[in-house]
Amino acid sequence: MNAWLIFVIIVVALLLLAGAIRIVKQYERGVVLRFGKLVGLRNPGFNLILPVIDRMTKVSLRIVTTVLEPQEVITRDNVTVKVDAVVYFMVIDPTKAIINVEQFRQAIIQLALTTLRSVLGQSDLDELLAHRDQINLRLRQIIDEQSEEPWGIRATLVEVKDVLLPETMQRTMARQAEAEREKRAKIIHAEGEK
Repeated sequence: MNAWLIFVIIVVALLLLAGAIRIVKQYERGVVLRFGKLVGLRNPGFNLILPVIDRMTKVSLRIVTTVLEPQEVITRDNVTVKVDAVVYFMVIDPTKAIINVEQFRQAIIQLALTTLRSVLGQSDLDELLAHRDQINLRLRQIIDEQSEEPWGIRATLVEVKDVLLPETMQRTMARQAEAEREKRAKIIHAEGEK
């Protein structure tokens, strides 16, 4: 009877020990909550927590790439365009990312979408097509201002990938380009006859 009791005690102790061991990878940090209260941040390596009492949430510190769904945006000069963008972000403060915002990945995506619509809505079509680098920089700065301090998340890069114009606008631009080419051809031809 004593052998069974010792065996059960050993099994329970091993299960508790297994529940207490957490391994945090080099690119992660572990945020530990005890009874829902923050007790600390765990660094990479072998970590022990109190089983059942502590909860550890691992947070990756690597750059995350998120492709934003295509957005229809009305520019300042009332042209409707469809825009694709990609956001690169990383967690710089794991504690804030877990404590201050619920589902920080979804939050940064929603922030990026609303910022994209807002910034492009303040831009003319010509500016959007010609000065994309400046728009990308402005998008990143605005996202950083709103997410870095309160959420502990930094947008490292925001890129407007593709700007799709309505077909009528594409045809109009093609006709305008053709008219410009014809005008230049006539000028060159007239100068050649002199």
